[in-house]
Amino acid sequence: MSEQSPGEVRIPAGAELLALTGVTAAVGGRAIFSDVTLRVRAGEFVAVLGPNGVGKSTLLKAVLGLLPISGGRVEVFDAPPGRHNSRIGYLPQRRAFDPATRIRGIDIVRMGWDGDRWGVALPGLLTGRAGRAARDRVREVIALVGAERYAHRPIGQCSGGEQQRLLIAQALIRRPELLVLDEPLDSLDVTNQASVSALIQSVCRSHGVAVLLVAHDVNPILPYLDQVIYLAHGGAVMGPPEQVITADTLSMLYGTTIDVLRDRTGRLVVVGQPDSHAEHEPRR
Repeated sequence: MSEQSPGEVRIPAGAELLALTGVTAAVGGRAIFSDVTLRVRAGEFVAVLGPNGVGKSTLLKAVLGLLPISGGRVEVFDAPPGRHNSRIGYLPQRRAFDPATRIRGIDIVRMGWDGDRWGVALPGLLTGRAGRAARDRVREVIALVGAERYAHRPIGQCSGGEQQRLLIAQALIRRPELLVLDEPLDSLDVTNQASVSALIQSVCRSHGVAVLLVAHDVNPILPYLDQVIYLAHGGAVMGPPEQVITADTLSMLYGTTIDVLRDRTGRLVVVGQPDSHAEHEPRR
């Protein structure tokens, strides 16, 4: 096993990591979306938004090379999707761990280092420089997400927000340059949604990691975003939040009246957004 993890050579700030141009995707012969164009650059926090069934998770699968596209072009690190997945940290949709799950949080994090080869690492399995590198990196990412206090607990005894921080640490352990997160705020309360969103933005800024995050509800993440892409009715609109998140644009996309207001601090708030508290969309 290599003693170095991927991502040692960092991409310059602002470099384009991901490009979708006129992409069309279909599942089971049915078009999910068409003519989607998207650009994600190093250090950007980008959200993929929209109601159930519009293809948010499908878009992530196309980026990862898990689903062929029907038209257009996808480039990830200037190559076809799937070729450089070692440079991507991925957190799929999930349900909370069962309370009876005994594996520790620190072991969940460690699985991101070499779990594809070893599963849960056994004590003493890796020694020498390789073992030290793994242990040091586990400690580093646990500290990065602020999980030191509960990392040695069984994962089933951690709260939803604590579990999510540990899973984000797992996704970060191999120093990815692009972090792909599918519904990481689902089932979290408002306080934990805000704290996890702030954590993700902090990682973007401090480590130059680009983030592509799927969400139903824009409000918890809106203060932290650089760009949003809304999928609805087979099409998409992308741009900075203040340009895309308008009453006219969202009402057109959703086909119903959406209001966009400003709170007392001047931040945008989306009101009347369908499915903002809905269950997971089908795993497309």
